[in-house]
Amino acid sequence: MSEPTRRSNFLTDIIDADLAAKKNGGKVVTRFPPEPNGYLHVGHAKSIILNFGTALQFEGRCHLRFDDTNPATEETEYVESIKRDVRWLGFEWGERLFHASDFFEKMYQCAIRLVKDGKAFVDSQGVDAIREQRGDFGKPGRNSPFRDRTVAENLALLEKMRRGEFKDGECVLRAKIDMAHPNVLLRDPLLYRIRHAHHYRTGDQWPIYPMYDFAHPLEDAFEGVTHSFCTLEFESNREMYDWVLDNLGPWETRPRQYEFARLELGYTIVSKRKLLQLVTEKHVEGWDDPRMPTIAGLRRRGVTPEALRDFAELIGVAKNNSVVDIGKFEFAIRNDLENRAPKGLAVLNPLKVTVTNWPAEKFDEIELAWWPGEPARAGTRKVPFGRQLLIEQEDFSETPPKDWKRLAPGREVRLIGGYVIKCDEVVKGSDGQVVELRCSYDPDSRGGDPADKRKVPGSLNWVEATRSVPVTVRLYDRLFMAEQPEAGGNFLENLNPDSLTLAPGARVEPGLAQIEPETRWQFIRQGYFFSDPKLSRPGAPVFNRIIRLKDTWAAKAAPAPTPEVRRDKKPKEDKPAAAPKKGRTEHRNELRASSPELAQRYTRYQQELGLAPDDADLLTGDLSLAKYFDAAVATQASPKSVARWLTNELLGLVKDEGFADLKLDGAGFGRFVALVDSGKVSPAAAKTLLAKLVEQGGEAEALAGQLGLEKVTDSSAIVAAVEKVLTAQAAEAARYRAGEKKLFGVFVGAVMKELQGTADAALVRKVITEKLG
Repeated sequence: MSEPTRRSNFLTDIIDADLAAKKNGGKVVTRFPPEPNGYLHVGHAKSIILNFGTALQFEGRCHLRFDDTNPATEETEYVESIKRDVRWLGFEWGERLFHASDFFEKMYQCAIRLVKDGKAFVDSQGVDAIREQRGDFGKPGRNSPFRDRTVAENLALLEKMRRGEFKDGECVLRAKIDMAHPNVLLRDPLLYRIRHAHHYRTGDQWPIYPMYDFAHPLEDAFEGVTHSFCTLEFESNREMYDWVLDNLGPWETRPRQYEFARLELGYTIVSKRKLLQLVTEKHVEGWDDPRMPTIAGLRRRGVTPEALRDFAELIGVAKNNSVVDIGKFEFAIRNDLENRAPKGLAVLNPLKVTVTNWPAEKFDEIELAWWPGEPARAGTRKVPFGRQLLIEQEDFSETPPKDWKRLAPGREVRLIGGYVIKCDEVVKGSDGQVVELRCSYDPDSRGGDPADKRKVPGSLNWVEATRSVPVTVRLYDRLFMAEQPEAGGNFLENLNPDSLTLAPGARVEPGLAQIEPETRWQFIRQGYFFSDPKLSRPGAPVFNRIIRLKDTWAAKAAPAPTPEVRRDKKPKEDKPAAAPKKGRTEHRNELRASSPELAQRYTRYQQELGLAPDDADLLTGDLSLAKYFDAAVATQASPKSVARWLTNELLGLVKDEGFADLKLDGAGFGRFVALVDSGKVSPAAAKTLLAKLVEQGGEAEALAGQLGLEKVTDSSAIVAAVEKVLTAQAAEAARYRAGEKKLFGVFVGAVMKELQGTADAALVRKVITEKLG
């Protein structure tokens, strides 16, 4: 793939500082460490892009490593799918492929060393007893009765564990740290457990397997990793990471762990366990079902790796967990497809149209471009026009509302690329339903404006009835109806029953019947579609809808517009373009070339304000946007923070309205950013506050107080919220205490939602850790 764009975030700032201090011999080594117990999902895509992209950015290297320390759940199928996904995203690991199982012997020798140093012991208690003895945040733990075994006794027992002489759960190897440690995870944590299970690589060679907190830092050290990026649920594990390395060094390269916010995406589940449940209970058709958030599912749906990389860049790298608006993901998908999907004609829910003044046996072969309005992009085809046509059922109304711009009795419309037709007669079946429209056409209107320059209100997609081709069209939509499917009960109750429907009687123009699998198309006025790689056959493509042209979910959630403000617009593809469409970057470059004012800002934003080139580019693509940014920075707000909030959040709220008449002026936006940077409002609550400021104006600090969005630092309120969440998710809390530590982020997200995103995230994590013990 091409050289990565130079991006700045708190992790790259750490690396910059390390390089300046000549740490790690000037090396940057990262790793992507998936556990091969399922297919990767969109959250892993963010991690892949972060780890591989950061290594490329600093001319370092990134390892692909499989954390295969749990033989009961790991399979070769998952290993191969992960390799395929990483390559599809555009990254290669070369010779830098590792497995935790490569190091099992070295890890075992490290365990022996800890025992000999008096820092580990074999505990013959069960897991439940060990858990009970650990205590909690307000209650110190109690030493195991086996903690004072001699080194010789521990070595002998460990060797018996290694030889497989104990049953599963009969004993464990524990670190000897401190049972009164404030971090419960350091109260003599488990290092090895017995598991008689066949490993997909090592077979039955090992009956004992290292725990994650022991294996993870050692793998990093063995491989020479310099910067180990983990998601926030492992923040409390960092002390254990450091303890392992500090007590088993010295290391030629001493790795360091840094945490970032995992991707929590609205209307999406990213729990491997729950994704597996969807598959095994057949709520979906498999791991690569196009409704699944797995990389395999997104690939089969037709999403491109470029769209995922654009999305990762759009949301950036954060320090605090929050739920990302799925609209951002869908924006990245649409933005990517806009310039890669040729436009064709299709009708998904057909209504018959008879052109009464067209000769029965005559066909007109109309030449249409695959890229209308873009003459620089070659490619045309012949589309038949005849007496029998098909249009969409939804494009006709017998009793049309005000401002209706489609077909109705006595009204005219243009058939895209074809002729103007007028509805003269409506034919109904015995049940009273409309089954046919009898229309007349204007012979002077072929392919463009009619000779008499008449204007018609709208344009419709269509196909000829007898020469079009029937196809299977699978209409995919969001898998869940709720933005946070896991909140408030069983996530399966939030499944969207309409996440997959088939288009009844769908037909496409002849040119779309012979396309290759795995190609992307825009069906004019319908959406973007992908020819399914598994189901398509020569001459019989099966189309998956990747995404609609517009976000219909937002329309469902918004109140219906009043007649006074309603505006019906022609679909964008119907508007004739006078010149080839330029890319956004090319357009901004041309603007700066013709505007010394913008060019000067572009240079100043980078040299004086320290902005990344991409941010400077976006901010100088429009003079009103640049002036807005300057006004915000003039309030003494951080330029980088202003740029981040403006490009990542405000631009999405402003959309087509522009900045000149925005109720939130530049100075007010600057004060909003300064308020967030001061820590008085959490990042999650800040998004709600910004939306309100755009909607109604006002001062950020005063409005935050009115809306109750100021950061909650009252420990009693946070404790109450944590207790409520843990009571509601008692089963998940029990699994966490049993060792499923990845659930920590779920609890944090639920508490933040309970407190409307206003809580101090660090305090929330602290209280959850205390309560979970």
